[in-house]
Amino acid sequence: MEEKKAVQQTERKPQPKFWQALIVLLVTVGIIAYSLIVAKTDSVHVALFLATCVAVLMSLIIGFKWSHLEQLMIESIRKSLQSIMILLVIGMLTGVWMLSGVVPSMIYYGLQIMRPSFFLAAVMIICSISSVATGSSWSTAASMGIAFLGISHGLGINPAITAGAIISGAYFGDKLSPLSDTTNLAPAMAGTDVMTHVKFMLIPTGVTYVIALAAFALMPLVANWFPAFQKVFYTGSVGAGDMSAARALGEAVKDNFNISPLLLLPPVVVIVAIALKLPAIPGITLGVFAGAIMGLVFQKDCSFGEILNVSFGGYTMQEGYEFASTAYSAEIRETVNSAIRELLDGRGGVSAMGDTISLVLIAMMYGGVMEGTGMLAKLVGWIKKYVKTPGSVVAITEGTCIFSNVAMPDQYVSIVVGGRMYGEDYEKMGLYPATLSNALESSATITSALVPWNTCGAYMTDTLGIKIWGAGGYGPWAIFNWLMPIMNIILAYMGIAVADKDGVRLRKKKKLAKKAQKS
Repeated sequence: MEEKKAVQQTERKPQPKFWQALIVLLVTVGIIAYSLIVAKTDSVHVALFLATCVAVLMSLIIGFKWSHLEQLMIESIRKSLQSIMILLVIGMLTGVWMLSGVVPSMIYYGLQIMRPSFFLAAVMIICSISSVATGSSWSTAASMGIAFLGISHGLGINPAITAGAIISGAYFGDKLSPLSDTTNLAPAMAGTDVMTHVKFMLIPTGVTYVIALAAFALMPLVANWFPAFQKVFYTGSVGAGDMSAARALGEAVKDNFNISPLLLLPPVVVIVAIALKLPAIPGITLGVFAGAIMGLVFQKDCSFGEILNVSFGGYTMQEGYEFASTAYSAEIRETVNSAIRELLDGRGGVSAMGDTISLVLIAMMYGGVMEGTGMLAKLVGWIKKYVKTPGSVVAITEGTCIFSNVAMPDQYVSIVVGGRMYGEDYEKMGLYPATLSNALESSATITSALVPWNTCGAYMTDTLGIKIWGAGGYGPWAIFNWLMPIMNIILAYMGIAVADKDGVRLRKKKKLAKKAQKS
């Protein structure tokens, strides 16, 4: 027993130096940057694995044993297993909902009621409601998100902008919903309860949400006023607000599926199940079963064997289909034929989640080494000397979480790292624990979808079929996600997003103090 303790103490002894951790970080950034920018690879899997090799090599040089590093990676992967299981079930759900006509029905009815003038604002609001009800940005993107992208094609609106509205709404709900994993993890790390945490987030989150929603509501007007933006907002001349392409796309959807309002029930089943506090995996699985039953009832080509096939391999459109209605111009027919395959062909299935799951595993290997060996703490620990005011501690907490999202890279790890590193500083300053939990959520949760190799960014890219940065990327349009950490820091320095140990916001406390002095 004593020998075992001695071994454990020896394994904990090595301490990385700042320059060693910095070398690993710089090499990581260099490898990933070269992979994406110079080599123009489609994924960062191998680049991140090479970065993991560099982190392991440096750890061995520092003095850690391979057996210990292996355990760090295994333990880190273990933390991601729930996310991987959700990914597998969502892959099945997407494939089954495509085959059964659930997603096509959502696209069809959406095309009937949506108009370019209010489309983006409606997308953000509906995705917000869905995500608040389910607590999951992932399932919202996989269901509502895919449907809205289909509608955007019909309206001729840039899919990247639509994806930005989807992501903004989905992460608003993920941040505030008591059913969300991150909404429960953040207060647990900060030492408060979930409802106190949610209540405290309402002001900074609400302000950011209103600004983002206003931006999406104004975009169609700006597109009409400024021709330069119109070229960005609309995709070509077809469907640029005239609804003809929307009608044609709706007809193409009806060519391939039997459409019925009853096919909208499976999404309702998922929302209700999770709203009733059924865990995410059983709740999404109910949606799979509901979609399968609806498919057997409504789709003539749907069979039990086909359901099994699409659950694994995804939905594939019938070969040789071509939208050929002479009621529309050749240009519209060409646009619709391109859009219908982009929307429906090769969607969903367990196999489609392989890239995301493998990236999650590699990312968690890298994160396990960086956190477990103390290299991450070395990289960000030196900035603690700049923590002097409530505003600065919030800013540094958010900066660390964003850095962790890039370097680790997983939102759960980022929340844990930020909570562990700065919890003591908040306590010393006499700040309300919800001040910390709000800072964690406003950065770690929200920005995870903006990092291509982060587990969340990889999932959103694979699910929506749209990259994050570069031409045609949704990153610049995910307004809520990049604005939230900025707005929270501003409000923290104003004394609105920080509170004393009794929960009184510092701005209000100052006003009360001034009022008391005058009286």
